[in-house]
Amino acid sequence: MSSAPPSSTPRLAATILLLRDGAEALEVFMVVRHHEIDFAAGALVFPGGKLAPGDEDPRVQLRCTGIAGLAPEQITLRVAAIREAFEECGVLLARARGEQRLLGPARLAELGPRYRKVLDKGDLGIADMLETEDLELACEELVPFAHWITPVFMPKRFDTHFYLAVAPAEQLAVHDGSELVDSLWLRPAHALSQAAAGVHTLVPATELNVKNLGFSDRVEDALDAARTHAVVTVVPEVIKGPQGKRLIIPAEAGYGVTEFAPPQAPPGKP
Repeated sequence: MSSAPPSSTPRLAATILLLRDGAEALEVFMVVRHHEIDFAAGALVFPGGKLAPGDEDPRVQLRCTGIAGLAPEQITLRVAAIREAFEECGVLLARARGEQRLLGPARLAELGPRYRKVLDKGDLGIADMLETEDLELACEELVPFAHWITPVFMPKRFDTHFYLAVAPAEQLAVHDGSELVDSLWLRPAHALSQAAAGVHTLVPATELNVKNLGFSDRVEDALDAARTHAVVTVVPEVIKGPQGKRLIIPAEAGYGVTEFAPPQAPPGKP
């Protein structure tokens, strides 16, 4: 009797849902991944990615605010979320050391060209940028929202922590033009309707978290809901039934559904 092949170990990752109050309702910043990327190619996603070695640099914690009582891994995940947002869309939840206000557009205009690409390539760690520019990361701006681990049958797996954050009013979010080919501010209902119409692809974790955002009309409502709802880890499991393969998630995760069809491979993918 042959045993099932061992699953790959999921890599820690962090993603950030940047929010603002639009004219009609809450809006979330989303980006479209390049079609040649091997994970979620062409999908509409939130900015984020896997941890970088520099995120765990002990020097980083000395330049983080809002981390009292957090375990080292939770600090590192917040650092990664902030770094990824900066690399992928130019938003940096940071301030000059000792100041209260987050960085403004003039400072971001200097930092972006200098650091976004080298951080993304791993040529520089975020601690080096923080020390050189005398900055602090505003980790208190991040509110835990969700935690998803890629199913065990997937060849590439991530252990992803989702965070909500208010988009700084003075900072302009824009995609990087390499891994990400487009960016949009969308009401949750609009993102879901575009996916239903085939305009964009949403992977299950993104779709269900967008749906959850849609229960809040304003940004403060979403933040309050996230602060009062315990985050439940979701690891979708596969079952086979009359409708074929289905993915099962725990009811206590709070998504209002417990099963759904697995995502279809994009054209050209096995």
